[in-house]
Amino acid sequence: MLECVVNISEGCDQHLLSTLASATGDDLLDVHSDPHHHRSVFTTIGENAVRALSTKAIETLDLGAHSGVHPRLGVVDVVPFVPLGGLTMREALDARDRFGTWIADAHAVPVFFYGPDPAKDRQLPDIRRHAWKSLTPDRGPSAPHPTAGAVCVGARSTLIAYNVWLDALLDDDDAALLRQQVRTDGIRVLTLEIDGRTQVSMNLVAPRRVGPDIAYARVEDAATQMSARVVRAELVGLVEEEVLRRIPESEWKRLDLAQDRTIESRVAGIRR
Repeated sequence: MLECVVNISEGCDQHLLSTLASATGDDLLDVHSDPHHHRSVFTTIGENAVRALSTKAIETLDLGAHSGVHPRLGVVDVVPFVPLGGLTMREALDARDRFGTWIADAHAVPVFFYGPDPAKDRQLPDIRRHAWKSLTPDRGPSAPHPTAGAVCVGARSTLIAYNVWLDALLDDDDAALLRQQVRTDGIRVLTLEIDGRTQVSMNLVAPRRVGPDIAYARVEDAATQMSARVVRAELVGLVEEEVLRRIPESEWKRLDLAQDRTIESRVAGIRR
């Protein structure tokens, strides 16, 4: 099975989000929206839903009118294909290439590709840093679409998007130190200011090895050194069953985890 975790630059308008979700038909597993990030994560399966969702987003959204704390390049901002079950990474890469060619041809949206191997492939943070500077698109026009911007299309293994909120706003020096202490080869981290507090926004890129419990503990330890306290955690999207089962059930509520928020549970639900 092929999973696609589509990041759309809209997180506020519930009517519009409902319209976007409807475009995915029966292939939608989850939607997570954040008005502060002004961003939504649509977890879908297959290749048809992401094309329909992208078309609707390009028709209805305008990046020029967008504001939010999360960095973005386009209205259809990030489109990663993730092989699950018996699928291979080669099949995910083929789906990446098909989608990138399609959105460039059908909608004239520039495409930046990224891949699964940090040692050999361009990574998403590289695109965010260098797009339109030293990095030109892999498909499509050489300049951003006037309303849709550009899209980052990749193939990767499963990851977990995970936010931890502090009770205080760290200054720039402390925020930089916290990022340094939390970051590992399994955790990518940003710090964002939201409502006068610091949010630690993470991608757990090796979740079977570095899961939400470890990430939460690393943030908690670092924040304590700065006289700050963790007040809550937030899972963005879904986790694999295997990751959840590695964590004691007594910790699930504190970490914002639950059985019905696994990929396997949602897939079973749409197949009934």
